[in-house]
Order: sequence, then structure tokens, then C-alpha cells
Amino acid sequence: MNGKQLKNSILQWAIQGKLVPQDPNDEPASVLLEKIRAEKARLIKEGKIKKDKKESIIYRGEDNSYYEKFADGKVVCIDEEIPFEIPESWCFVRLGDICNYLHRGKTPKYGNQKILPIIAQKCNHWDQLYIDRCLFSDTHYILKYKEEQFLQKGDIIINSTGGGTVGRTGYIDDSVFDKFDKFVADSHVTIVRPNKLVSHRYIYHYLLSPYIQIGIEERCTGSTNQIELRTTTISDYLVPIPPVEEQKRIVEKVESMLPIVTRYQKLQSNLEHLNSSLFPLIKKSILQEAIQGKLVPQDPNDEPASVLLQQIREEKLRLVKEGKLKKKDVVDSIIYKGDDNKYYEQIGKNLIDITDEIPFEIPNNWVWTRLSYVANIYTGNSISETEKKAKYTNVVGRYYIGTKDVGFDNKIIYNNGIAIPRKYEQEFRIAPKHSILMCIEGGSAGRKIAILNQDVCFGNKLCSFSSFVGIDRYIYYYLQSPTFIDMFNGNKTGIIGGVSIAKVKGILIPLPPQPELERIVVKIDEFVTSMMNR
Repeated sequence: MNGKQLKNSILQWAIQGKLVPQDPNDEPASVLLEKIRAEKARLIKEGKIKKDKKESIIYRGEDNSYYEKFADGKVVCIDEEIPFEIPESWCFVRLGDICNYLHRGKTPKYGNQKILPIIAQKCNHWDQLYIDRCLFSDTHYILKYKEEQFLQKGDIIINSTGGGTVGRTGYIDDSVFDKFDKFVADSHVTIVRPNKLVSHRYIYHYLLSPYIQIGIEERCTGSTNQIELRTTTISDYLVPIPPVEEQKRIVEKVESMLPIVTRYQKLQSNLEHLNSSLFPLIKKSILQEAIQGKLVPQDPNDEPASVLLQQIREEKLRLVKEGKLKKKDVVDSIIYKGDDNKYYEQIGKNLIDITDEIPFEIPNNWVWTRLSYVANIYTGNSISETEKKAKYTNVVGRYYIGTKDVGFDNKIIYNNGIAIPRKYEQEFRIAPKHSILMCIEGGSAGRKIAILNQDVCFGNKLCSFSSFVGIDRYIYYYLQSPTFIDMFNGNKTGIIGGVSIAKVKGILIPLPPQPELERIVVKIDEFVTSMMNR
């Protein structure tokens, strides 16, 4: 459970009567509501508030159903509206019936003199009210505000317009008045002023509860970009009202727990950050151990990697015979360690000392080889923006993957709106399913890499690695190892930073025996899966 979920649970328990125990000595909520009705009647008589024609009384009948009785005598069963059961000493009531004032602010006329600040939606955030973001009313316009329109201590304000901000709820406390004596709200903010007999802080926490906040946009009207939370909707909210003393206990309990929740959330965030930062480091360490033959034990019964090399050579010759691979791409390169402990590469009749290229020692049954020996490596095709819009946008065909579609998280966005219809496929290189795409040019060169789950066409800044004998996943992990990254970065040239396809092909790769290679891949897969599921 994260911090937000915990806070939501606390608030939900609070408004359901499950956070603090009930006290049989508490005066029931029904008495409180009678007092509020009497108080409102007095204020109406004195002309201080207007009579609410929709005022009602909610009660539970002898049949255990909930009924709502209106001022005109009409009675309606509201069982379907009741969200949950409440203690016997509690009552349901409409929010408007326990408020002395519930209205939107008014559209202001702004001025330059900093006399009367106007609280807008941008000022009202979950964590606090940002008074420094207030604009100010024109001096002459101040006179147009009625007394009840000025914000008071204990008022609750609700953002009431626009997706993403609607429902955001704030509380007007003493600190708001540190710099200014008076405030007003603009027309996109609703002011909720509960009766003084009700705990304003209880109503505030009620409005923050998941019962209100979850699905709040569904209660709104208007278009997607300009939704409105109407005052009538807010006024009609069903409020579970505890006895006065229990309201105080609930508020005290909630407000003693929320700082703990905040600290918990912060600690959790720190832990998540630590885990997210540790994962890449641990992964790199594991990958380095893997390619050095230190992740899984060697098995003396495994056929040496030289056998795997021979299988790769035979597969390449078969592809040449079938016309699927050019003969020039079959280069017999043999890398071995001489009696003088130096490493040599035999290419035809040429023998080259490559000791300086070898980054570390490998087990005796492993071999060094070049990436070009184990995989078919090639770049894709570029498409101009004109062509892209005219021929390849929102059409049926094979997905076209560009650099932007390969994420730093090793994932690919396939359905990006760009595809190559069958009639144009012969103009494009195709990267087959299970092959690897890696960016080799620009700021993301060597950093964006992913395995394909289907055949795709792809861009010219991406390089495809397609293994000859089904060792794609081992190559995929090798391309993310610190050793490969160092070699790749060491070959970067140009202002924007890139590695030529020829240089990529020439990068060394340590090759284990086939059975050990498979054990390595399984081990890394297990680690990655376990880390992702944490």
C-alpha cells in the first residue's frame, strides 16, 4: 500500500465511522441536525441567508430503507444513493443543508494594486494554498462584492472547472490571512461554508475522501476540456454526519495520522528511487559477470564454444547458397590465444596481434569473436517527412520503427501511426522477429535497445542484430553490458555522436558454449523478471 492509498483508507474509515470508537454518551447526530435547522431558520428570518427550496430531511424508515422528505412534503426512497452503512448515532444529510453559504466565486475585474487578492484554481493545490500566485481585484470593483463573498476562516474551496484540476480541495485557515485581511474566489472556485455547529475540518476531510474524489469527473458536466462541477452537484453530496464530539475525535485522529502518512510516503518514495537507481547498477554488474563467465558455473561436459562457431559458419554458408546472405559477409575469422599469451586474429592468410583489444580473460572453453560473425548486422531506411505523411501515415502495412519508438526502458512502440504497405516493402530492409534494434546515432546511441516481437521495417539510425543460430537474447544482453558500452562509446565519432555500421560489426564479443549460453540467458531473465515484479 502506497502513501496515497493509505491516506484514502484513513479518510474512508473516518467517514464510515470506523476510525474512532463511538461513545454512547455522545449526543446523536439527529439532535445536531435539528439545531442546524433551527439555526438556519433564525438566520433566514434575520435575512442573513436565503431559504433553500430544496432543503430536505433524510431518515431511516421502519423497513430499514432510507427516505428523503422535502419541504413540500414529498418523500422519496433513496436506498440506491446510500454508499455505505453508518453507525446508529450518525445521519446522512445533503451538504447544502448543513452549509450557510455554498456558491461559486465571481468573475473578477483585475487591477494592479495589491489590495484584494483573488484565489483562482492555480492557487489551490492538494498540499497547500499558494497565496503568492493570487492576482488582485481592481480597486473600484471591490465595492461590488457582498460581505458573504469574502472568504472566511474555516471556508472550504473546491476547484470546479477543467479536467485534471476539478475537485482539488483547500481549506482557509489563519495562515491565509497573514498578509491580507480579505480574500475572494474567482468564478472557477466553489466556496463551501458549513454551519458553525459542524466541524469544518470534518467536512474538509470528507470532501478529500475517496468517496468524493474518486470518479469526481463523472459527476461533472460539459465537454472534456471544459468540464464543470456545478454547485448543485456539490450541494447534493450525501454527507455522513457523526455526533459533534465524534467529529472532533475523528478530526484529531485523522490529523495526527496524516503527518505519519506523509513521512511514510516520503520514505516509500526514497525507497522506490533507491530501487530504481540500484536496478540498473545491479543489472550492469550481473551482465558483466555473465559475459566474463562468472554468473553460472562451467560444465566440463559442455561442447566448447568452437563448436558453436562452426555451427554459425555452416549456417552462414547455407544462407549464402540460398541467396539470403552475400558471400562477402562470410569472413573466416579465428581469434585464439598463442603460446606467448597474446591474442591473434587469423583472417585468411593475414595474422594480426589483437592483444590490446581484448578487455578481459575468459574461460578456456569460451572464444572471442566479432559481432559480425555471430549476427547479421545492418541499418534501416530513412523516410522523408513528406513521404511519411503522403504514403506511410495511418495506412495498413508492416510497422515502421524509428528511434523515437524505441524506449530507454527496452520497450518498443509498434503502433505509432507509421506503416509500410506491402507494395512498398521491397524498398525497405526488414528486421525479423527476435532480432535486436539498437540506436547507433545521436544522443541515444547505444542507449536505446530492444528485442522485436514481430518483423518490422526500421529507420536508418537504428541497427538490427539478427543472430545466425538463435542466440539473439545473449547478444541482446551483451549489447547492454559495460564492456560493450565502453567499446561502442570508444568508437563514436562526429558532433552528434555515432558509430558506423562497420565499427559496430568489428566489436568483439565473448562467446560461451551453447549450453552455458542458455544457462546465462535464463539466469539474467530470472533476475530481470524478479526486479520488475518488486
